[in-house]
Amino acid sequence: MAMTQIGKFTLHNGGGFVARGEVAYLDENGEKHLSGNAGDILLGQTKDVDPEKLGVPDGTIISLYVFVVWGTDNEARQSFIYKQGSSVTANYTITGTTLSNTLGLISVG
Repeated sequence: MAMTQIGKFTLHNGGGFVARGEVAYLDENGEKHLSGNAGDILLGQTKDVDPEKLGVPDGTIISLYVFVVWGTDNEARQSFIYKQGSSVTANYTITGTTLSNTLGLISVG
C-alpha cells in the first residue's frame, strides 16, 4: 500500500498550553531531522504547518511533530510523503495538558 502524499499539516490546539508545529522528516540516509517551527499556536487556534516554509525537502517521508512549551512533546504516529504544491492536508488536533497530551489525526484531504 502506497503512502499518502500531502502538501502540509494543520494543527488545532485544544490543550491548556502553547504548541509549536514542526515537521519530522527522514533524509536520504534515513536519519530523522526536525524542521524549524511554524510559530506559537495558542489554545483554540488552528495553524498551518507547511513543510515548504520550514525547509523540508520535497519527496521526503514526514510526520507532524509538536513542541509543547514547558511540557512533553508529541509526534504523530502517521507518516506521509511530502509533495510540494499538493493541496492535500493532514489535519491534527492536540489536547490535554503540558505533561499529558494527545495528538490525533482528524482527517486527510
